[in-house]
Amino acid sequence: MFERLSVLIIEDSPFFRGMLAEILRALKVGRIVVMEEGGAAITHLRSIGKNAAAAQALVPDLIICDYLMSPINGAMVLRWVRQSEDSPDRFIPFVMISGAADGDKVREVRDLGVTEFLAKPFSVKAVANHLIAAIDGPRPFIYTRDYFGPDRRRQVRPYNDVDRRIATEKDLEILYSGSRLRSVNPNAKAFVFKLPNRLREKIAGIGRGPLVIDPSLLQQAEQQLDRMEEDYSDWVRGSIQQLYEAHRAGKALDPRKRLIPIQTINKIAHDLRGQGSTFGYPLITVFGRSLYECTLDISEASDQLFEFIRTHIDGINAVIREKIKGEGGQMGKDLITSLERARDRLMVAH
Repeated sequence: MFERLSVLIIEDSPFFRGMLAEILRALKVGRIVVMEEGGAAITHLRSIGKNAAAAQALVPDLIICDYLMSPINGAMVLRWVRQSEDSPDRFIPFVMISGAADGDKVREVRDLGVTEFLAKPFSVKAVANHLIAAIDGPRPFIYTRDYFGPDRRRQVRPYNDVDRRIATEKDLEILYSGSRLRSVNPNAKAFVFKLPNRLREKIAGIGRGPLVIDPSLLQQAEQQLDRMEEDYSDWVRGSIQQLYEAHRAGKALDPRKRLIPIQTINKIAHDLRGQGSTFGYPLITVFGRSLYECTLDISEASDQLFEFIRTHIDGINAVIREKIKGEGGQMGKDLITSLERARDRLMVAH
């Protein structure tokens, strides 16, 4: 079904980049382009936009982008796609993925014009559902002084408070083309783009009912993901090594100079919190989430905090070394207890 679809993946983690690509290949997506970071993706998209002759063939049908990247994060890429004159298509469906799907981040990318938000850990079915949502149920695009992107209202509800955005239909101008605005209504406060469903026409034609993925295809994709379990274990072991190195480097520094090692640990923890449950290691998600939260927005790291960080790293190492799956029985309980005691010691010290 997705054979004619082209997808651009922007993800700085080699493991997750490969994992997303494998899922899309298993779902029979026809063309997959991968970019390792946001800056490279913007350069790639800008070059397409400047090549008018090739733009139509090279513009991706959909972008899947990680939120937490450096130095150009997913929000910055999204802002460029929606607002830059060099963007090859400001209407491209854009799916943001993140292991930190808290309210602030969701609202931030919503207000920048994201199409869908995919939280880690994600499954094959979740990825497929987001593809279908982007293709089968596109929302009209809204252009105002402060916003450009898909209609942020997913439900129609009565609302008549003081911050109501649109007072009457006279404030709206309906457009059926994505070309340059040439409004005949100088009083319009918002423009609504109701464009043809190009993606639906491209992959399935018109009037064939809702898109439905063959269950056997989903099963094959899940099996492909299962085969990546050893790759996941190798990736976790490599991440643990990086955590130990960053911890060792930071511990040797003055507490006021530990910012860079802490940032490194936070980024690795963000990635680790993502897909543990997918491969049967929910305890890695638990430890990764806790490690991410305790190293977030830290400017000065005490020795006690570094002891707490070490407890996390040792716990993750034990889970993957002993292959502790699920809740882990008594060993899992002992690891969680150890983490809670270390947290209590940190609270007393601070």
